[in-house]
Amino acid sequence: MKRRGILHKVARCAVIPVFFAAASFAAEPTAQPGPWENLLEGNWLDAWVDESGKPIKGGWTVEDGVLHRSGKAGSLVTKKDYGDFELEFEWKVAKGSNSGVKYRLHRVAANRLIGPEYQILDDAEHRDGRNAKTSAAALYQIKEPDPKKELKPVGEWNQAKIVARGATIEHWLNGKKVLDIDTRTEDWAARLAASKFKRYDGFADWFARNPGPVMFQAHTGEVFYRNIRIRELKNGG
Repeated sequence: MKRRGILHKVARCAVIPVFFAAASFAAEPTAQPGPWENLLEGNWLDAWVDESGKPIKGGWTVEDGVLHRSGKAGSLVTKKDYGDFELEFEWKVAKGSNSGVKYRLHRVAANRLIGPEYQILDDAEHRDGRNAKTSAAALYQIKEPDPKKELKPVGEWNQAKIVARGATIEHWLNGKKVLDIDTRTEDWAARLAASKFKRYDGFADWFARNPGPVMFQAHTGEVFYRNIRIRELKNGG
């Protein structure tokens, strides 16, 4: 009887930390996703403007649900701003092509939009593929993706996801998270200060920190996107 009593007390003690850990986790705010928005639905031009806020004039087409940048064109910018969000899309490029998906954009002098970028690239043929921080799926010039990333060959579709939630940014490629970073850390501050973005006034105060539009960049070469959808993430109790 005495041995059973000791075991009973030990079991009761072992439960206590588990109970408090569960209570603490439950108290953490959770991100409640809103409905998905299809950014190529219906008259897709209604959702987009160029970098100066004017209507799109050409260079981009949508056929069978595929957005194609085939000629001279400006970048596509959403009319709506997004702060905390999850953005999913598929992409492929022609040989040597370079594009990008930018988000939480901030307007600076000369009417330019500056912000974090998910790099879209032919790593094998474009010179930016030689630097991990400017390679496909990188947070452009700031953080390199996992060197074990699984990038499809040119002409094949890649699946991508960007998650921006508070101070945390994630880039995903073909079903796997290839990078994440916290914008409150010294690591972030050092990386940002070493990038080209340091030349913009007050960059440390606004870069990646505020809601802004999303941009599908027109850069060099042909690029294709499809299944572009986004949903906002809001903190719940």
